[in-house]
Amino acid sequence: MRTAVLSGKGGTGKTLLTVNLAAVAKTATYIDCDVEEPNGHLFFKPEDVQEEEVVVKIPQVDKERCNGCRKCVEFCNFNALAYAKELIAFEEICHSCGGCVMVCPEKALTEKERVIGKIQKGTAGHVRIYTGILNTGEPSGVPIIKKLLAEENPEANKRVFIDCPPGSACIVMESIKDADYCILVAEPILFGVHNLNMVYELVQLLKRPFGVVLNKCLEGENPAKEFCLERNIKILGRIPFDQELGRLNSNARIAAGESEEYAALFADILEAVRREVRHETVADS
Repeated sequence: MRTAVLSGKGGTGKTLLTVNLAAVAKTATYIDCDVEEPNGHLFFKPEDVQEEEVVVKIPQVDKERCNGCRKCVEFCNFNALAYAKELIAFEEICHSCGGCVMVCPEKALTEKERVIGKIQKGTAGHVRIYTGILNTGEPSGVPIIKKLLAEENPEANKRVFIDCPPGSACIVMESIKDADYCILVAEPILFGVHNLNMVYELVQLLKRPFGVVLNKCLEGENPAKEFCLERNIKILGRIPFDQELGRLNSNARIAAGESEEYAALFADILEAVRREVRHETVADS
């Protein structure tokens, strides 16, 4: 079972929740798809780490063969090719579709590989950790996320937790498109409702089953809670505004491993997710 954890912005508590859910599961895989700023490995401190480069294919121009017909330029919807006295390829914005190579009548385009980042794989106790790292300046982490998610066979390990990038852009869509269940993390402020609504609309668009975890909860009004109640959204659990929890998280300590109280808190949320997944499975059958 793949459970994706997402939020409308950074700092909401997405990684806090994901690492603790993986920690309280008996066996689990944690996949950090926040490839621009991955930090889950700081909590787990994995051992026996293996590293693998991620490459994409980009066009390479043979200027002797190119006759300036511009068919490749017309084909490219991403403006990654231009002709100004000679054919120019803008590697950074190429989406690696390979179409330009196919349409070139002179066979003036071939493909070469370009490294855009890497994947690290390691273990920490009963948790396997997969981390994607995008090279600085690269425009898209989607190829790394695709490779990350292809690394782990969900049938081989029933509990896979995906720590998504913040927001609702293409890299988030790629992270959750095959998830069995999504957890949306929300803060108890009006700005938190705005961010919650972003990912709420996304999971609806992709038709992913989902519920919400309310983080940093205090006594009194909670606009994020009201948002959920008004739309009949399942609230899976509430994480209190707790200075000790914040201190542990800031020091990259897994709270569930530090106290029985925190372990019970995250175990209850995990059990709520399991119940929802079972309910969805029964409803679909």
